Amino acid sequence: MEYFINLLASFIISFLVVLVAMPKVIPFLHKMKFGQVQREEGMESHKAKGGTPTMGGSVFILSTLLVACILNYKDITNPILLLLCFVTLGFGLIGLLDDALIVVKKKNDGLSAKMKYALQSLIAIAFYFLAKEYVPGFDTIISIPFFHINVDLGYAYPVLVYFMFTATSNGVNLSDGLDGLATGLCMMAISPFIIFAIMMKEFTVASFAMCMVGSLLGFMMFNYNPAKIFMGDVGSLSLGGLLSALAILTNQEILLVLIGGVFVMETLSVIIQVVSFKTRGKRVFKMAPIHHHFEMLGWNEPQVVISFWFMGFICALIGMVLGVL
Repeated sequence: MEYFINLLASFIISFLVVLVAMPKVIPFLHKMKFGQVQREEGMESHKAKGGTPTMGGSVFILSTLLVACILNYKDITNPILLLLCFVTLGFGLIGLLDDALIVVKKKNDGLSAKMKYALQSLIAIAFYFLAKEYVPGFDTIISIPFFHINVDLGYAYPVLVYFMFTATSNGVNLSDGLDGLATGLCMMAISPFIIFAIMMKEFTVASFAMCMVGSLLGFMMFNYNPAKIFMGDVGSLSLGGLLSALAILTNQEILLVLIGGVFVMETLSVIIQVVSFKTRGKRVFKMAPIHHHFEMLGWNEPQVVISFWFMGFICALIGMVLGVL
């Protein structure tokens, strides 16, 4: 019973912390001129969003870290808790640096793609070796959902971990293009891993994830259309890193592809667009990522967001069911 009270407290306290903090943070970011810089080649309807405060992800990151550590103070040296903090903060700092450079330069030109990828890779590799060294029972075995088949990947497992972190963090980042889109999708994607963690009796993982969901709900109050603040790369990269860590620590690496189905779709749309244009000189979509394609077709922003949320909910629900069976 104590654990479930902890989970409920994790959600409620994190939600309230962000809800109270945001009205103070938004004017501060306005004052510091930490506003979003829209791409010149971006959609005309988004140009009006220029100047809206960004880096809002730093608030829900700090809320999650603070509440998770306080509520789990008896277990503060738990390597799993420290790993989750490391990944969330590490990917968040990469995004913060990227956001800061964009704000300083006053154009959408932060970290180079190579530098961003290199830093993401560094954290992914560090996570694997730290988990291997300090997390009891950590192995190279993955579980095939529904069929209850275990496969030992051996030396291929760290490669999988590497691609999970880099792909998921970039996938969430690509999805952060409409008001509330990435926030809602991440809340849905994180939720099944809370169930998986509870089933495994990994309550530290469940508590941390619950803190993030509560923080994201608080952030949503200010991020939904019309957004008063954006999460920025500091938020999206951090959330992608956390999702990967949750999948690994709950031994549901395969299900991450399904649960994060919308992120996969967004990423594939960009890859398809780039390959098609470079090889054929033609675009498959009117604009990539694919959420902009639907806007170009005449859908308004809330329509696209709600439709994508619905797809994200279905993916998370199916993934949760397969993981439980």
